[in-house]
Amino acid sequence: METKSVVAALAALAQETRLTIFRLLVQAGPSGLPAGRISEIAGIAPSSLSFHLKEMSHANMVTSRQEGRYVIYSANFDTMNTLLAYLTENCCQGVPCTPDMACKTPLTPTHEN
Repeated sequence: METKSVVAALAALAQETRLTIFRLLVQAGPSGLPAGRISEIAGIAPSSLSFHLKEMSHANMVTSRQEGRYVIYSANFDTMNTLLAYLTENCCQGVPCTPDMACKTPLTPTHEN
């Protein structure tokens, strides 16, 4: 993933409403949700929702498709997974992380007396 695409994806998610929408679409899975249902669940006015979905679409974080009279939005899982892979590419100094130790770092320094 190119740095420019990473910045666009992170910028698209760096806003509370868009992050809420994206997480909702991730929960919905590949089948996605109609715009009206997203608006209902998230409590977002349709005009605001349209703006936020457009921003995420430009960053390739969501996809849309027409089904009859409904527009269905889905999280773009390929982009999401590529973004996560980019962010964790050099995690743990290149040593593969295991689920039980994934990038663990102490939250506070330990001091011996």
